[in-house]
Amino acid sequence: AFANCDSSTALVLGSFFTLLFTFVLYIPRKVLSFGQFCEAFTEGFKAMVPAILILTLAWTLSGVCREEYLNIGGFVSSVVKAESTIGMFMPAVFFLIALGLAFATGTSWGTIGIMAPIVVQVFDFDTQPILCTIGLAAACAGGVMGDHCSPISDTTIMASAGAHCYHLNHVFTQIPYALTVAGVAFVSFILAGIIQNVVICLIIACALMVATLLVIRAIMAKKHAGIFQEMAEANKALTK
Repeated sequence: AFANCDSSTALVLGSFFTLLFTFVLYIPRKVLSFGQFCEAFTEGFKAMVPAILILTLAWTLSGVCREEYLNIGGFVSSVVKAESTIGMFMPAVFFLIALGLAFATGTSWGTIGIMAPIVVQVFDFDTQPILCTIGLAAACAGGVMGDHCSPISDTTIMASAGAHCYHLNHVFTQIPYALTVAGVAFVSFILAGIIQNVVICLIIACALMVATLLVIRAIMAKKHAGIFQEMAEANKALTK
């Protein structure tokens, strides 16, 4: 079903049925008047125009990069096949490229649309199924990570709007957490390209994440030892 789906048709039908169910839920209960419901169409369209434009341009760039035009995947494939050892590190490279591309464009779907054909052409699934799978996973992970950190992403904008906080404050406060996970993921994709075993790589990645968090905890505890001590003393005073 996913392989044979039409994303544009799915988006149109999904939007239509969402409006239909919203109408049924809000209008009979008089949460919104019919006039307010219709006015929301224009406001919603205004909010979605930047995301639609970014996605359209990303799909255009994806088409230009395909075999019929620039053939970026064929070029990268020829470079990688000329030196087989490079192929082991390509998933990590794909992760970084997808991360930067998604951060700049604000769309994970568009980034995956650009990167997936390149990955598939670099790693032929028939001859290199494991590396192809790792490369696609790296492209998807980098796209999602960059999208969630991007200040122009609809995901970030909707999250800050839902939390009723200033948009850039939300961006700045989530970046340290996202970069921590991205750093661990980057190292894990390097190891995944070398080891090429899902169980071993998953165990190493989890261990790296836990070790990173413990190191951060130790550094922060040492840096703010006085503050933590004052908080502990204040808690003791309150319990008395």
